[in-house]
Formats: sequence, structure tokens, C-alpha cells
Amino acid sequence: MNYKTSRLQDFKRLFNLCLLFGMTHYWAHAQTGAPYIHDPSTIAECDGKYYTFGTGGGGLISDDGWSWHSGAERPGGGAAPDVLKIGDRYLVIYGATGGGLGGGHNGRILTMWNKTLDPKSPDFKFTTAVEVCSSDGMEDQDAIDPGMLLDPTTGRLWVSYGTYFGTIRLIELDPKTGYRVKGNKEKDIAIDCEATDLIYRNGWYYLLGTHGTCCDGVNSTYNIVVGRSRSVEGPYLDNVGRDMYHGGGRMVINAGDRKTGAGHFGRTIIDEGVEIASFHWEADFDMGGRSTLAVRPLLWKNDWPYAGEQLKGGTFAIESERRGYSLELAVDFVRMKQERQGWFNREQMQQPVKPVPNQTLGEVIATWPDADVPVGVRCGDYMFRPHQIWDITPVEKAGGYLSAPYFKITIAGTDRALTATANKELTAKSFVDGADEQLWRIEQLTDGTFRIMPKAIPGMEGTNTRYCIYSAGDSTPTLAEYDFSSDNSKWNLKPATKQ
Repeated sequence: MNYKTSRLQDFKRLFNLCLLFGMTHYWAHAQTGAPYIHDPSTIAECDGKYYTFGTGGGGLISDDGWSWHSGAERPGGGAAPDVLKIGDRYLVIYGATGGGLGGGHNGRILTMWNKTLDPKSPDFKFTTAVEVCSSDGMEDQDAIDPGMLLDPTTGRLWVSYGTYFGTIRLIELDPKTGYRVKGNKEKDIAIDCEATDLIYRNGWYYLLGTHGTCCDGVNSTYNIVVGRSRSVEGPYLDNVGRDMYHGGGRMVINAGDRKTGAGHFGRTIIDEGVEIASFHWEADFDMGGRSTLAVRPLLWKNDWPYAGEQLKGGTFAIESERRGYSLELAVDFVRMKQERQGWFNREQMQQPVKPVPNQTLGEVIATWPDADVPVGVRCGDYMFRPHQIWDITPVEKAGGYLSAPYFKITIAGTDRALTATANKELTAKSFVDGADEQLWRIEQLTDGTFRIMPKAIPGMEGTNTRYCIYSAGDSTPTLAEYDFSSDNSKWNLKPATKQ
């Protein structure tokens, strides 16, 4: 047993003792109104709400994917559950023991079904848990930390499980019953990681594993790595050809933004080209070092996954992927004054350079219509002019969606806000607090570009999930149905400077 493994077991034993002596109450209390969780399952949607389960029982619920609170229920306790919707039912899997919890590695993994994840529903009732695999504590294997994949190409159901103590193993379950397939023999596919998850995309199977040490708060070194294979049974190789069975793995998510210990990966597909990665931070420095749920855009490059950054707002040029033109206020172009010298002036090389200052808002705003008059929006060559620079700002208490809050988009230095109109066009007018047509859902797509959608369109019922800002022509933005296959639906956010 190496030093890392020994320390990991000590941390997990300590975590288990804390659970036994009362920390369960502390966690339940801390989760109220906040995303406090450890070892979260892949996020699952049920009747318009989102759910994730954690170690020790229970979990989190969100009405919109952004604001989380306690209340999810899962019997059996144990550690590191996963959840998967199959047909009209939800299959939950979890480790009953293992991981050094209580001092041993004799683990059991169990499955159970429910028609709903809503504990207030009359249909909420878990079936009796069924054991699908175990470890006896003597071999180099630990039956804990299961992750499920329903193969979209074959319909077969696979589970990976295990910790640093020995190997990561693969077994097959019956997707109709949740039982182990009769005669199935487990297969070792990786080492030197735990809390694994399997996903499939574009002809590749991916094994996401959590590397490093856990359960030590701000000192946890957890990070998420990946290998891929053309077969679900491996071998899983990283970007330089190392087999995960020999310790390989390409980095997907590591520490950053005053958060450390990324672990327990889950992938959720929201729409074509819109995916998110869910996991936990072992410690969020700004939230007292607590373990919290994390949701980040999931991006892909050369068929390798990596986590995008959570959009926090800022000042940007909003450029169309179609042509590269920038979203701008449809106002008159104001020429800048410049002291020019002809190219024939042979002495200009010896003369001092005088930088040309950027055009400022104060120099042009008087030429714009009054603040209470709506102004059209178009696209044009980006020239870092005030009518092309936008502030993207989170709107407090406006709710959100998976990965971010709703934003307002205003011309920098003004309250002229990008607004969706009833005829699915764009205009800019004074921001009205609470106007859904001025709130924007901004999601990073799997190729790194963004889709930008109004929360609501006047005259249409409910929250908008279909229409995005769309480049109908090089200079003509409008609202149209999102289409990941078209660059018309895609935008880039380029950092800009307020003038």
C-alpha cells in the first residue's frame, strides 16, 4: 500500500467517523438554500426539477438548475450514488460500505428503482435494494463509487466502480431489472483513481476518473482525468497513449477560482451541442471551505472533453460566428478626428508617436436617441466603438438555469438593454427590473461558442427554450430556433474595455 493510498484511507475513515458522530445533521442543515454536497450523483431531471444525491443519504433539489436546496431523499445511506433515467423509471446505485469507511474495504454495491425523484409525489417509493457486486476486503478491490452508462448504441447497461485500493472494475447490469447480467464477469480497466464515470460520444467510450486525495478540505488534491476507447471494455488510453490500467489519464478538471478538489464527474446533455459537467469541489474557499456542487459547461476538442469556465459577466464584444461581425446599437457612425500625415512624409519615422485615444461614450451619446426611445440592433465590423461594447451582468434574484444565472446585456455605461420583441426581433431600451424579455440565458456550447436566448418572448407562454439570437444575414440579427449545426446560432464573447 503506498503513502497516497494510506492517507486516502485515513481521510475516508475520518469522514466516516464524522458521519457517525453527528456531522450528518450539520450537512443537512448546511444544505438549506445552498449547494452543499459530497460525492454528487449525475444531475437528473424529473418533472421540471433537478436532483442530485450524495454520500450519507439525501441530496439536493433545484427548481431551475441554478439555486439548490436540500430535500432529495434516498434510503440506504452509504456513499457516492449515481442515478440514471431508463424509460419512465429512475435507477439509483450506491455503495453500502467500502472505501475505508469504518476501517475496511469489504464493500457492497446496490441498485433500486423509483417512478419519481420527487419525495412529495404519491408515486415516490423506492424498491428493495438489490446487491449487484461486492468486495471481501482481502483482494485488491473496493466495491464503492459506482457510475452508470446506458450505451446508446446497444442499449446495454454498464457500471464502473472502485477506488485507489486496487482496481477500477466494469460490470454489466440488466437495464430492465437493475440486476447483474447472469454470468457476467467483472473486468479490471483502470488503477490510481476512484469515483469513475462512463460516457459515450461520437464513437468513443470515455472513462472519467477522480485522481488525488479526498476528504481533506482545502488540502484535497482531487482532480478529474479521462481516457478513451473504441470499446466499452477498454483499453482506456489518454492523449499520449498511456493506458489507465497503468496509471494514465488526461486532465479534464482541476483546481481553480479559489476552489479545489474536483471529483465525482457527471455529464448532462441539455440540448444538441449544449452539455454540462457536474461534480463537487472538495473545498470552496469562498464558502468556508465546504464541499459544494459544481456545474460547468462541458466542451469538446478533438474528441477530448474539458470543462469550460462558468460565465460570471463582464464587458464584451458579442461577435457572430457566421461572419465575425459584432452586435451593435443601430445608431449613426460617428467619425473620429485624427491628425493624419501623408505616407510621403519621409521624416515621420523620426517624429514621436502620438497614440490615438479610443472614442468615448461621452463623445457620441448625444447623437443617440433619447434613453426612453427603443433603438434597433444590428451587426457590423467591430471597431471598439461605444455602440459595440456590452456589459453582461448577472441579475440578482432572477433565477437561472444549469450552469449560470440569468444576465442582462446593456450597452456599456448605459441602461440600454438588449430586449426580445413580440415579433422575434431585437431592440435596445431602458432596462426594467424583472422584465423577462430583457433576461438572457447564455450557454457555452461544446465547441466553445455561445448560444444566447431570451428568458421569455412577449406573447409566448412560459420560459423560452427554443429561440436564440440568430444571424439571419451578415448584418441582421434576429431571434430564430436554435440550430447547433449552423454558425448563425453561435456567438463569441470577446473581452472589451469600457470607454
